[in-house]
Amino acid sequence: MNITVYLGASRGNDGKYAREAARLGRWIGENGHDLVYGGSRAGLMGIVADGVLEAGGKVYGVEPQMFMDAVVQHEGITRLFVEKDMPDRKARMIRMGDAFIAFPGGTGTLEEISEVISRNVLRLTEAPCIIYNLDHFYDHLEAMLRHMEEEGFFARGGLRNVYFASGLEDIARILHSEKRETTG
Repeated sequence: MNITVYLGASRGNDGKYAREAARLGRWIGENGHDLVYGGSRAGLMGIVADGVLEAGGKVYGVEPQMFMDAVVQHEGITRLFVEKDMPDRKARMIRMGDAFIAFPGGTGTLEEISEVISRNVLRLTEAPCIIYNLDHFYDHLEAMLRHMEEEGFFARGGLRNVYFASGLEDIARILHSEKRETTG
């Protein structure tokens, strides 16, 4: 399974983000999954990619040309795709993903996972969209999405494939359940 992970190109202010990004990367690789991510060597992006690689998994990066010009790409990954701009990058990452995870990050992470959530609400995809709610990082997002649903801005059940996970155990359970449902 290709798991697209959205996360920051910075490390955040607390070491827990780097530690958990490394764990997530190792988990992806150890469980036979491949990583699709933003292609950078910086911050949490580089950490999750290194974790997958250390565990023997494949890593596919997707960089817009502007980041290639800034030379922030990870040189040790399986394959790097270069796109014209951020919208093309986002589109490729969605096309390549079988499941999506938003790790704690900034506005870019939020923008990217918001498109996947919207695609789920519009029923343009059935792929699981997992919000990694590490230490309650995304509690406010969850509350906002529930509020939107309650206020009638999308149909009840629109978040049927959107999950909030507090740890790797939740992610494994969600992905195992999704795989079982799609295979039989």
